[in-house]
Amino acid sequence: MTRIASIEPILARVGIRNQLLVKVITESGIVGWGESGLSAREESVAATIRHFSDFLIGQDSRKISRIWQEIYRSQYFEGGRVLTAAMSAIDIALYDILGKRLEVPVYQLLGGRQRDVIPTFACCTGKSIDDLVDNVRTLVKEGWTSIRINSSGFETVEVFDPRASLTIAAEELTRIRKEFGPGLCLGIDLHHRLSVAETASFCNMMPAGTVDYIEEPIRDESPEAYASLRSLTNIPFAIGEEFSSKWQAVPYLERGLTQYMRIDICNIGGFTEAMKVAGWSETHYVDVMPHNPLGPICTAATVHFSAAVPNFSWLETRQSSVEQLGFHDPDIFPKQVQMDGPVYIVPDGPGLGVEVNEDIIRQQAPAHVEPPHLRRPDGSVTNW
Repeated sequence: MTRIASIEPILARVGIRNQLLVKVITESGIVGWGESGLSAREESVAATIRHFSDFLIGQDSRKISRIWQEIYRSQYFEGGRVLTAAMSAIDIALYDILGKRLEVPVYQLLGGRQRDVIPTFACCTGKSIDDLVDNVRTLVKEGWTSIRINSSGFETVEVFDPRASLTIAAEELTRIRKEFGPGLCLGIDLHHRLSVAETASFCNMMPAGTVDYIEEPIRDESPEAYASLRSLTNIPFAIGEEFSSKWQAVPYLERGLTQYMRIDICNIGGFTEAMKVAGWSETHYVDVMPHNPLGPICTAATVHFSAAVPNFSWLETRQSSVEQLGFHDPDIFPKQVQMDGPVYIVPDGPGLGVEVNEDIIRQQAPAHVEPPHLRRPDGSVTNW
Protein backbone atom coordinates (compact mmCIF):
# COMPACT_ATOMS: atom_id res chain seq x y z
CA MET A 1 0.00 0.00 0.00
CA THR A 2 3.01 2.32 -0.36
CA ARG A 3 2.70 2.47 -4.12
CA ILE A 4 1.85 5.69 -5.92
CA ALA A 5 -1.79 5.75 -7.02
CA SER A 6 -1.99 9.20 -8.63
CA ILE A 7 0.02 12.32 -9.39
CA GLU A 8 -1.82 15.54 -10.21
CA PRO A 9 -0.53 19.05 -10.98
CA ILE A 10 -2.81 21.82 -9.70
CA LEU A 11 -2.26 25.29 -11.14
CA ALA A 12 -4.04 28.14 -9.35
CA ARG A 13 -3.84 31.87 -8.73
CA VAL A 14 -2.91 32.58 -5.12
CA GLY A 15 -2.40 36.22 -4.25
CA ILE A 16 -0.57 38.11 -6.96
CA ARG A 17 0.99 35.10 -8.71
CA ASN A 18 0.27 31.56 -9.85
CA GLN A 19 1.26 28.54 -7.79
CA LEU A 20 1.85 25.10 -9.31
CA LEU A 21 1.20 22.46 -6.69
CA VAL A 22 1.54 18.70 -7.06
CA LYS A 23 -0.73 16.27 -5.23
CA VAL A 24 0.56 12.71 -4.90
CA ILE A 25 -1.65 9.99 -3.38
CA THR A 26 -0.58 6.49 -2.38
CA GLU A 27 -2.73 3.37 -2.61
CA SER A 28 -3.26 3.60 1.15
CA GLY A 29 -4.68 7.12 0.75
CA ILE A 30 -1.77 9.18 2.12
CA VAL A 31 -1.58 12.57 0.37
CA GLY A 32 1.68 14.39 -0.24
CA TRP A 33 2.06 17.95 -1.47
CA GLY A 34 4.86 19.52 -3.48
CA GLU A 35 5.42 22.79 -5.32
CA SER A 36 7.26 23.77 -8.48
CA GLY A 37 9.40 26.90 -8.63
CA LEU A 38 9.47 27.75 -12.35
CA SER A 39 7.24 30.82 -12.19
CA ALA A 40 5.55 32.12 -15.36
CA ARG A 41 6.23 28.87 -17.23
CA GLU A 42 4.00 26.67 -15.07
CA GLU A 43 2.05 25.04 -17.93
CA SER A 44 5.28 23.54 -19.29
CA VAL A 45 6.08 22.06 -15.88
CA ALA A 46 2.51 20.75 -15.43
CA ALA A 47 2.75 18.91 -18.76
CA THR A 48 6.07 17.40 -17.67
CA ILE A 49 4.56 16.22 -14.37
CA ARG A 50 1.73 14.53 -16.25
CA HIS A 51 4.31 12.82 -18.47
CA PHE A 52 6.32 11.60 -15.48
CA SER A 53 3.17 10.23 -13.85
CA ASP A 54 2.81 7.70 -16.70
CA PHE A 55 5.75 5.68 -15.38
CA LEU A 56 5.66 6.69 -11.71
CA ILE A 57 2.18 5.43 -10.89
CA GLY A 58 2.52 2.01 -9.28
CA GLN A 59 6.04 2.64 -7.97
CA ASP A 60 6.95 2.41 -4.28
CA SER A 61 6.67 5.97 -2.91
CA ARG A 62 9.36 5.20 -0.32
CA LYS A 63 12.11 4.81 -2.95
CA ILE A 64 12.56 8.56 -3.24
CA SER A 65 16.19 8.71 -4.33
CA ARG A 66 15.70 5.90 -6.83
CA ILE A 67 12.68 7.68 -8.30
CA TRP A 68 14.77 10.86 -8.59
CA GLN A 69 17.44 8.97 -10.53
CA GLU A 70 14.92 7.28 -12.82
CA ILE A 71 13.23 10.56 -13.70
CA TYR A 72 16.55 12.27 -14.36
CA ARG A 73 18.18 9.43 -16.32
CA SER A 74 15.16 8.23 -18.31
CA GLN A 75 15.70 10.62 -21.20
CA TYR A 76 18.67 11.28 -23.43
CA PHE A 77 18.50 15.06 -22.85
CA GLU A 78 18.81 15.11 -19.07
CA GLY A 79 18.08 18.01 -16.78
CA GLY A 80 17.03 21.54 -17.54
CA ARG A 81 14.88 23.87 -15.47
CA VAL A 82 11.49 22.61 -16.69
CA LEU A 83 12.33 18.98 -15.94
CA THR A 84 13.95 19.63 -12.58
CA ALA A 85 11.13 21.95 -11.47
CA ALA A 86 8.75 19.05 -12.10
CA MET A 87 11.11 16.65 -10.32
CA SER A 88 11.35 19.04 -7.38
CA ALA A 89 7.61 19.14 -6.81
CA ILE A 90 7.31 15.34 -6.95
CA ASP A 91 10.33 14.81 -4.68
CA ILE A 92 8.94 17.20 -2.05
CA ALA A 93 5.56 15.45 -2.15
CA LEU A 94 7.18 12.04 -1.66
CA TYR A 95 9.03 13.31 1.42
CA ASP A 96 5.72 14.68 2.74
CA ILE A 97 4.17 11.24 2.26
CA LEU A 98 7.04 9.41 3.96
CA GLY A 99 6.96 11.77 6.92
CA LYS A 100 3.23 11.21 7.32
CA ARG A 101 3.64 7.43 6.98
CA LEU A 102 6.33 7.35 9.68
CA GLU A 103 4.59 10.07 11.73
CA VAL A 104 7.68 12.30 11.84
CA PRO A 105 8.42 15.78 10.47
CA VAL A 106 10.38 15.83 7.23
CA TYR A 107 13.50 17.23 8.90
CA GLN A 108 13.84 13.94 10.79
CA LEU A 109 14.21 12.20 7.44
CA LEU A 110 17.10 14.55 6.65
CA GLY A 111 19.12 13.80 9.78
CA GLY A 112 17.22 15.72 12.43
CA ARG A 113 16.82 19.32 13.48
CA GLN A 114 19.93 21.47 13.89
CA ARG A 115 18.17 24.64 15.03
CA ASP A 116 14.99 25.52 16.90
CA VAL A 117 13.90 28.46 14.74
CA ILE A 118 14.73 29.58 11.22
CA PRO A 119 16.05 33.17 10.98
CA THR A 120 14.86 35.04 7.91
CA PHE A 121 15.77 38.04 5.84
CA ALA A 122 12.89 40.27 4.85
CA CYS A 123 12.49 41.78 1.39
CA CYS A 124 11.39 45.29 0.68
CA THR A 125 11.20 47.93 -2.00
CA GLY A 126 9.58 51.32 -2.32
CA LYS A 127 8.29 53.78 -4.89
CA SER A 128 11.03 56.22 -3.86
CA ILE A 129 14.12 56.33 -1.66
CA ASP A 130 12.10 57.79 1.22
CA ASP A 131 9.47 55.09 0.84
CA LEU A 132 12.12 52.36 0.81
CA VAL A 133 13.87 53.75 3.91
CA ASP A 134 10.53 53.91 5.71
CA ASN A 135 9.91 50.24 4.91
CA VAL A 136 13.37 49.28 6.19
CA ARG A 137 12.67 51.25 9.37
CA THR A 138 9.42 49.31 9.86
CA LEU A 139 11.21 45.99 9.49
CA VAL A 140 13.99 46.95 11.90
CA LYS A 141 11.39 47.96 14.50
CA GLU A 142 9.72 44.57 14.03
CA GLY A 143 12.96 42.75 14.80
CA TRP A 144 14.64 42.01 11.47
CA THR A 145 18.42 42.24 11.48
CA SER A 146 18.84 41.04 7.89
CA ILE A 147 17.10 42.83 5.02
CA ARG A 148 17.40 42.60 1.25
CA ILE A 149 16.20 45.46 -0.89
CA ASN A 150 14.85 45.56 -4.39
CA SER A 151 15.81 49.01 -5.60
CA SER A 152 13.13 51.44 -6.70
CA GLY A 153 15.40 52.06 -9.68
CA PHE A 154 14.63 48.53 -10.88
CA GLU A 155 10.87 48.94 -10.71
CA THR A 156 10.16 49.27 -14.42
CA VAL A 157 7.91 47.48 -16.90
CA GLU A 158 9.38 48.70 -20.20
CA VAL A 159 12.78 50.41 -20.30
CA PHE A 160 15.71 49.56 -18.03
CA ASP A 161 18.66 51.95 -18.04
CA PRO A 162 21.41 50.26 -15.99
CA ARG A 163 23.47 53.37 -15.26
CA ALA A 164 20.53 55.48 -14.09
CA SER A 165 19.08 52.58 -12.09
CA LEU A 166 22.36 51.75 -10.38
CA THR A 167 22.87 55.33 -9.30
CA ILE A 168 19.52 55.19 -7.51
CA ALA A 169 20.32 51.81 -5.93
CA ALA A 170 23.71 53.01 -4.66
CA GLU A 171 22.11 56.10 -3.12
CA GLU A 172 19.45 53.96 -1.44
CA LEU A 173 21.95 51.53 0.06
CA THR A 174 24.28 54.30 1.23
CA ARG A 175 21.44 56.10 2.98
CA ILE A 176 20.13 52.91 4.61
CA ARG A 177 23.58 52.02 5.91
CA LYS A 178 24.10 55.54 7.26
CA GLU A 179 20.78 55.51 9.11
CA PHE A 180 20.81 51.96 10.49
CA GLY A 181 24.51 51.42 11.08
CA PRO A 182 26.79 48.39 10.70
CA GLY A 183 24.64 45.99 12.71
CA LEU A 184 22.09 45.52 9.92
CA CYS A 185 22.92 42.83 7.35
CA LEU A 186 22.04 44.59 4.11
CA GLY A 187 21.80 43.00 0.67
CA ILE A 188 20.41 43.86 -2.73
CA ASP A 189 18.86 41.69 -5.46
CA LEU A 190 20.20 42.78 -8.86
CA HIS A 191 18.04 40.17 -10.65
CA HIS A 192 20.83 39.28 -13.13
CA ARG A 193 20.21 42.45 -15.12
CA LEU A 194 23.80 43.67 -15.35
CA SER A 195 27.07 43.07 -17.14
CA VAL A 196 30.39 42.46 -15.40
CA ALA A 197 31.46 46.07 -15.98
CA GLU A 198 28.14 47.52 -14.79
CA THR A 199 28.26 45.46 -11.58
CA ALA A 200 31.85 46.48 -10.85
CA SER A 201 30.96 50.11 -11.43
CA PHE A 202 27.98 49.79 -9.07
CA CYS A 203 30.17 48.33 -6.32
CA ASN A 204 32.51 51.31 -6.65
CA MET A 205 29.66 53.82 -6.23
CA MET A 206 29.31 53.10 -2.51
CA PRO A 207 31.62 53.50 0.49
CA ALA A 208 33.30 50.29 1.67
CA GLY A 209 31.08 48.29 4.00
CA THR A 210 27.81 49.65 2.63
CA VAL A 211 26.40 46.36 1.38
CA ASP A 212 26.92 42.87 2.82
CA TYR A 213 26.11 40.94 -0.36
CA ILE A 214 24.85 41.39 -3.89
CA GLU A 215 22.48 38.79 -5.24
CA GLU A 216 22.48 37.47 -8.81
CA PRO A 217 24.20 40.51 -10.40
CA ILE A 218 24.78 38.76 -13.74
CA ARG A 219 23.36 35.66 -15.41
CA ASP A 220 24.76 32.35 -14.21
CA GLU A 221 25.58 30.55 -17.46
CA SER A 222 29.24 31.63 -17.35
CA PRO A 223 31.30 30.89 -14.22
CA GLU A 224 34.17 32.58 -16.06
CA ALA A 225 32.23 35.85 -16.08
CA TYR A 226 31.68 35.53 -12.34
CA ALA A 227 35.39 34.84 -11.87
CA SER A 228 36.14 38.08 -13.70
CA LEU A 229 33.62 39.95 -11.54
CA ARG A 230 35.04 38.35 -8.38
CA SER A 231 38.42 39.88 -9.21
CA LEU A 232 36.87 43.36 -9.45
CA THR A 233 35.05 43.58 -6.09
CA ASN A 234 35.31 42.19 -2.56
CA ILE A 235 31.56 42.33 -1.86
CA PRO A 236 30.20 38.80 -1.19
CA PHE A 237 27.96 37.20 -3.82
CA ALA A 238 24.69 35.33 -3.23
CA ILE A 239 24.14 33.04 -6.22
CA GLY A 240 22.22 29.86 -6.95
CA GLU A 241 18.46 30.37 -7.11
CA GLU A 242 18.52 29.57 -10.83
CA PHE A 243 20.56 26.38 -10.45
CA SER A 244 18.74 23.25 -11.54
CA SER A 245 21.32 20.67 -10.44
CA LYS A 246 24.35 20.03 -8.28
CA TRP A 247 26.44 20.17 -11.44
CA GLN A 248 25.53 23.82 -11.97
CA ALA A 249 26.63 24.58 -8.41
CA VAL A 250 30.02 22.86 -8.75
CA PRO A 251 32.14 25.63 -10.36
CA TYR A 252 30.68 28.30 -8.08
CA LEU A 253 31.77 26.33 -5.03
CA GLU A 254 35.03 24.89 -6.30
CA ARG A 255 36.25 28.27 -7.60
CA GLY A 256 35.01 30.40 -4.69
CA LEU A 257 32.55 32.33 -6.83
CA THR A 258 29.73 32.53 -4.32
CA GLN A 259 29.73 33.23 -0.59
CA TYR A 260 26.04 32.38 -0.06
CA MET A 261 24.33 29.49 -1.86
CA ARG A 262 20.80 30.55 -2.85
CA ILE A 263 19.32 27.05 -3.18
CA ASP A 264 15.74 26.90 -4.46
CA ILE A 265 14.35 23.56 -3.30
CA CYS A 266 11.47 23.81 -5.80
CA ASN A 267 13.83 24.16 -8.77
CA ILE A 268 17.04 22.30 -7.99
CA GLY A 269 15.46 18.86 -7.59
CA GLY A 270 13.68 18.82 -4.24
CA PHE A 271 15.13 17.61 -0.96
CA THR A 272 17.17 14.92 -2.68
CA GLU A 273 19.32 17.36 -4.65
CA ALA A 274 19.21 20.29 -2.21
CA MET A 275 20.82 18.25 0.57
CA LYS A 276 23.69 17.26 -1.73
CA VAL A 277 24.36 20.88 -2.69
CA ALA A 278 24.18 21.92 0.97
CA GLY A 279 26.74 19.26 1.88
CA TRP A 280 29.02 20.34 -0.95
CA SER A 281 28.67 23.94 0.20
CA GLU A 282 29.61 22.93 3.74
CA THR A 283 32.94 21.53 2.52
CA HIS A 284 33.78 25.02 1.24
CA TYR A 285 32.47 26.88 4.32
CA VAL A 286 29.63 28.39 2.29
CA ASP A 287 26.30 28.89 4.06
CA VAL A 288 23.00 28.30 2.29
CA MET A 289 20.61 31.26 1.98
CA PRO A 290 17.56 29.58 0.45
CA HIS A 291 15.35 31.20 -2.17
CA ASN A 292 11.71 31.17 -0.99
CA PRO A 293 9.44 33.29 -3.23
CA LEU A 294 6.43 30.99 -3.57
CA GLY A 295 3.66 29.68 -1.30
CA PRO A 296 3.27 27.71 1.94
CA ILE A 297 4.42 24.38 0.51
CA CYS A 298 7.67 25.87 -0.75
CA THR A 299 8.07 27.67 2.57
CA ALA A 300 7.44 24.52 4.61
CA ALA A 301 9.84 22.43 2.51
CA THR A 302 12.51 25.10 2.79
CA VAL A 303 12.01 25.44 6.56
CA HIS A 304 12.52 21.67 7.02
CA PHE A 305 15.61 21.82 4.80
CA SER A 306 16.94 24.85 6.68
CA ALA A 307 16.37 23.13 10.01
CA ALA A 308 18.37 20.07 8.95
CA VAL A 309 21.54 21.60 7.45
CA PRO A 310 24.41 22.87 9.61
CA ASN A 311 25.59 25.59 7.19
CA PHE A 312 22.73 28.09 7.16
CA SER A 313 22.48 31.87 7.23
CA TRP A 314 18.96 33.23 6.57
CA LEU A 315 15.85 32.07 4.77
CA GLU A 316 14.08 34.47 2.44
CA THR A 317 10.57 35.40 3.57
CA ARG A 318 7.86 37.19 1.63
CA GLN A 319 5.53 37.44 4.62
CA SER A 320 6.68 40.61 6.37
CA SER A 321 4.35 43.50 7.07
CA VAL A 322 5.78 45.57 4.18
CA GLU A 323 4.79 42.99 1.56
CA GLN A 324 1.13 42.14 0.99
CA LEU A 325 1.42 39.45 -1.67
CA GLY A 326 -1.27 36.96 -0.64
CA PHE A 327 0.88 33.87 -1.30
CA HIS A 328 0.09 32.31 2.10
CA ASP A 329 -3.70 32.70 2.05
CA PRO A 330 -4.95 31.05 5.28
CA ASP A 331 -8.28 30.12 3.69
CA ILE A 332 -6.51 28.09 1.01
CA PHE A 333 -3.81 26.80 3.37
CA PRO A 334 -5.53 26.46 6.78
CA LYS A 335 -2.45 24.78 8.24
CA GLN A 336 1.02 26.11 7.38
CA VAL A 337 4.37 26.99 8.93
CA GLN A 338 4.04 29.98 11.25
CA MET A 339 6.29 32.98 11.90
CA ASP A 340 7.21 34.55 15.21
CA GLY A 341 8.49 37.98 14.28
CA PRO A 342 11.52 37.52 12.00
CA VAL A 343 11.81 33.72 12.43
CA TYR A 344 9.90 30.67 11.23
CA ILE A 345 8.87 28.16 13.87
CA VAL A 346 10.03 24.66 12.91
CA PRO A 347 6.90 22.45 12.85
CA ASP A 348 6.94 19.17 14.76
CA GLY A 349 3.97 17.41 13.13
CA PRO A 350 4.26 14.64 10.53
CA GLY A 351 5.33 15.48 6.99
CA LEU A 352 5.64 19.06 5.83
CA GLY A 353 2.92 20.38 8.12
CA VAL A 354 0.77 21.98 5.42
CA GLU A 355 -2.90 21.38 4.63
CA VAL A 356 -4.60 22.52 1.41
CA ASN A 357 -8.29 23.41 1.08
CA GLU A 358 -8.88 21.82 -2.30
CA ASP A 359 -12.43 23.12 -2.62
CA ILE A 360 -11.08 26.67 -2.64
CA ILE A 361 -7.82 26.26 -4.53
CA ARG A 362 -9.49 24.44 -7.40
CA GLN A 363 -11.71 27.46 -7.88
CA GLN A 364 -8.75 29.82 -8.29
CA ALA A 365 -8.23 29.98 -12.05
CA PRO A 366 -4.60 30.66 -12.99
CA ALA A 367 -3.78 33.85 -14.84
CA HIS A 368 -1.77 33.96 -18.03
CA VAL A 369 1.51 35.47 -16.86
CA GLU A 370 4.34 36.86 -18.94
CA PRO A 371 7.20 38.66 -17.17
CA PRO A 372 8.09 42.14 -18.42
CA HIS A 373 10.03 42.12 -21.68
CA LEU A 374 12.51 44.86 -20.85
CA ARG A 375 14.52 46.87 -23.32
CA ARG A 376 17.39 49.29 -22.87
CA PRO A 377 17.11 52.93 -23.93
CA ASP A 378 18.55 52.06 -27.35
CA GLY A 379 15.74 49.56 -27.97
CA SER A 380 17.76 46.35 -27.45
CA VAL A 381 16.44 43.47 -25.36
CA THR A 382 17.72 43.01 -21.80
CA ASN A 383 17.06 40.72 -18.82
CA TRP A 384 14.10 41.03 -16.52
